[in-house]
Amino acid sequence: GPSHNTADKLKDYDNAIKYYSEALELNPDNAIYYSNRSLAYLRTECYGYALADATRALEIDKNYVKGYYRRATSNMALGKFKAALKDYETVVRVRPNDKDAKMKYQECNKIVKQKAFERAIASDELKKSVVDSLDIENMMIEDDYTGPKLEDGKVTLKFMKELMAWFKDQKKLHRKCAYQILVQVKEVLSKLPSLVEITLKEKITICGDTHGQYYDLLNIFELNGLPSPTNPYLFNGDFVDRGSFSVEVIFTLFGFKLLYPDSFHLLRGNHETDNMNQMYGFEGEVKAKYTAQMFQLFSEVFQWLPLAQCINSKVLVMHGGLFSEDGVTLDDIRKIDRNRQPPDSGPMCDLLWSDPQPQNGRSISKRGVSCQFGPDVTERFLSENKLQYIVRSHEVKSEGYEVTHSGKCITVFSAPNYCDQMGNKGAYIHLRGSDLKPEFHQFSAVPHPNVKPMAYANTLLQLGMM
Repeated sequence: GPSHNTADKLKDYDNAIKYYSEALELNPDNAIYYSNRSLAYLRTECYGYALADATRALEIDKNYVKGYYRRATSNMALGKFKAALKDYETVVRVRPNDKDAKMKYQECNKIVKQKAFERAIASDELKKSVVDSLDIENMMIEDDYTGPKLEDGKVTLKFMKELMAWFKDQKKLHRKCAYQILVQVKEVLSKLPSLVEITLKEKITICGDTHGQYYDLLNIFELNGLPSPTNPYLFNGDFVDRGSFSVEVIFTLFGFKLLYPDSFHLLRGNHETDNMNQMYGFEGEVKAKYTAQMFQLFSEVFQWLPLAQCINSKVLVMHGGLFSEDGVTLDDIRKIDRNRQPPDSGPMCDLLWSDPQPQNGRSISKRGVSCQFGPDVTERFLSENKLQYIVRSHEVKSEGYEVTHSGKCITVFSAPNYCDQMGNKGAYIHLRGSDLKPEFHQFSAVPHPNVKPMAYANTLLQLGMM
């Protein structure tokens, strides 16, 4: 209901962080303060900071059991399962009669074993495309399926309107049509460069993260009009995970990409990757609604999503942000071989993961991946590449957008009331070719059916909480 939207959880967490930071200045050896601040960081996805605080709490008091839980949760969120397991072992040793601790230890142990097993299999199989093992032509569409179908194997506007209504009623697209869309969109994306360059005459709408919030996506189209050659869109990554309707969001976006390949643009986010999809819900959702094989195909398609888009040689758009080192050029972005899972460092990782910071220079990331970059870094990058400003997403903002670095770094986030609890607004940006001055439009969350996300991260967070 609307009641929980009035509470801005994001502000609560930010205030908690501020409160504990001030308390720690007065009392720097308080393990409990570090542990509590660690929890607030966990809740706001600052897993790197959460890990540092939990570690600090344990340095102050190695017998502080809650510290081990917090550190385990941080490591799990960062995909460092072995490190988490060590902390659970400690807790079980210290509290042999704690049933909860034992359960968490066993769960984590199971994950570590499964990961080892997956690695063993992965190294055996040569990388063959799922497409080769599909016989889409001969997939039957049963007579009792009354939903949308492609027309002569093609996406049409009529199909898209039917699809959106069908999804809105919580119905499932037939797997044959789903596979047709995936195979075709893979083909279209694989022909694009890593840096897409467009010339804008009239206007474009730029949207940030949508994270499986299908009913909010429909609301964007309601407020701003359906995509068309005269109403182009750019969706800036993180289409899936966290929300419960990622399958619906991604098929809608992929459908429009096929319908209007030149005026509907999609960029890769850090959540269009295997390890995020495994933790934050998309893989589980695809397996529940379709099959593991379809998830494999999604994984192949995501690898072909472009990493950045340049508008009129003046505005650069990417999901995360700028780079861990100076001197990166647009040409370096063009040369990125993107058809893979992102590496742990380097330009491809930075484009998907980095965040701006208010102070000059760079610092280690609050997320535990990539870096944070200051206004001076932005300024240098823009002048070296003759650009005016950058637009990025990747961070939830109370107002749905934020302008920083003297107007040179803009964040836009389009998942209102993120995770059904943050209470933030969503926003999108209008850009006109004539002056490229960004115009912000805010919107609030709309109701959606009550379906729990399938995130294994929900289990993970529960695993680490006490």
